Amino acid sequence: MLVQQILAGKPSGDIETIKPNTCISDAAVLLAKLKIGALIVSNTGTDVQGILSERDIVRELGNRGTGCLKDAVSSVMTSKIVSATKKDTAEMVLNTMTMGRFRHMPVMEGEVMIGLISIGDVVGARLREVSSEKEALEGMIAGF
Repeated sequence: MLVQQILAGKPSGDIETIKPNTCISDAAVLLAKLKIGALIVSNTGTDVQGILSERDIVRELGNRGTGCLKDAVSSVMTSKIVSATKKDTAEMVLNTMTMGRFRHMPVMEGEVMIGLISIGDVVGARLREVSSEKEALEGMIAGF
């Protein structure tokens, strides 16, 4: 399965982004309100400056305490971004996320972000793919 197929199966809508100068406390409120685990840090909504995850916030709280909540998102975001393209396979993306120990990956077309996939999206797609293969094999064995 390709990343473009995973994106096609997701509800359409805007990718949640946040400006780099937004304070961490506002980002935490937005994450909680939207019930999501990460925000893309972006100036335009299609560029990717970084990713701010719950883990980034918790790590900084653990290191510095609540004083960090007034800092800008850009000071704690993950700025070394690993991205996918529409033509990448789900298996490749899953391996990359697992090895890198991260759960969200922007999908890029050149310098423009066209989507965002989570490890849950990829695992779900792989499970559907395996289930479909299983059903096909059972049909072949049963003579259908």
